Amino acid sequence: MSWLWGLIDIVNSWLFFFRYGKKLKLAEVKLDRSSNLLRAYRLRVIPIREVSTIMLVEFFKRQPKEAFKFFKPHRFDVASIMKLQKNKSFLGYVLVDEYNVAEFQNLGFKGTIVGYCFNRSFFHGKGFRGRMVDIDYRGRGLGTLMNKILNDVGFSIGLRLFETVNKENMASYKSAMKASKVIVVKELPNNDLYLEILKN
Repeated sequence: MSWLWGLIDIVNSWLFFFRYGKKLKLAEVKLDRSSNLLRAYRLRVIPIREVSTIMLVEFFKRQPKEAFKFFKPHRFDVASIMKLQKNKSFLGYVLVDEYNVAEFQNLGFKGTIVGYCFNRSFFHGKGFRGRMVDIDYRGRGLGTLMNKILNDVGFSIGLRLFETVNKENMASYKSAMKASKVIVVKELPNNDLYLEILKN
C-alpha cells in the first residue's frame, strides 16, 4: 500500500501548489532577515529545496539520540530527504549560521545548519508544524523563532496550523506556547496534546 500513499502525496503536492503557489512565493521573499533575532545571530532562513541533501542528512546525524524521542515526522535518509525537498506541499526551512563556515565549504555553502522546521501542508488548507534545534544551539530561542517563521508563512497563505506536542517534551511545549496563541483541540494518549495554532 506504500505506492498508494506515494500517489496521494504526489497529488496533494500539485494541488497544494496550484492553490497556494503564488502566495507562498510572496511569503518566502519576506522570510530572510525578517526578525531582530535573525539579525542578532546572523542567521538566514533558507527553504530546504535550496539546500544540499547531504547537509540536511548530516544535520540529523549529529543530533543526539534523545532529540528524536518526540521528533519522528519522517525518515532522515538521503532518499527520504530528497523526496521532501521535491514535495511542493512540504514547506521546510533551515536556519543557517553564517559565522560557522567550517562545514561543507567544498559545496560552496557558507554556514552551518542550526535549525530545521516545516509545515507539512495539505491542499484543503491545513498545515502541521514541526521543528528541531541543533544540539549546540539550544537555549537561544531558536525553537520559538522557527515557530514564528512557520506561523508567518502558514497564516500569510491562508493555512490553519496544528501541532502535536508531548507534555514531557518541555522545551517544545514551552516553545509552542511562547510563540503562538494555541488551543488544545484534543488530549491524545501518551501525554500528547493536539493543538491548533491561532493568529495573534
